[in-house]
Amino acid sequence: MSDGEVAGHRHNDCSQPQEVKQTRQEILRYGHKGILTMNTGAKMENITTLRASFAPPKKTGVRLQGLRTELLERRIAQLVRDKIQAEQNPPLPQADFASVTQRDFRVEGFVPQPSKNNRLHDYTTEQAISYWSENFQRIQGVTPVECPNTPFRKSAQFSTPIGELREDMAHYL
Repeated sequence: MSDGEVAGHRHNDCSQPQEVKQTRQEILRYGHKGILTMNTGAKMENITTLRASFAPPKKTGVRLQGLRTELLERRIAQLVRDKIQAEQNPPLPQADFASVTQRDFRVEGFVPQPSKNNRLHDYTTEQAISYWSENFQRIQGVTPVECPNTPFRKSAQFSTPIGELREDMAHYL
């Protein structure tokens, strides 16, 4: 025998074993022949020791309880099951899916009315009206305003030397 071959025994019948050479690769792929059984062509049995020892009980075909008792037991079991499920799974609170807009600004009975325009406005040339544009005098740290209609225009007064300021700005100094 060479190094890659292993001797195995094949039995056609129980009395006379025959020696069959298997390579190491065949042994790793298919396993050793004849270790568990001598009859390699035999079919496996369907029954196990567990199935043979613990067979389920056979029904007698005769009613062991009355129909009324059986229905009563089912009803009691259903009531207990419902009670336990209600304790373990309380009903969810009602979810409020209203947004802030729906809750705060959509009041029942309110009818929106568009405002009446007293004069025409051009949004491309006029400055927008806001809280800060109306109260620009109260803002601290803002460059003095030359024209009250446009309080937030660009101004270089903060960097202009004092000697070069115009006379109309003298009252701010």
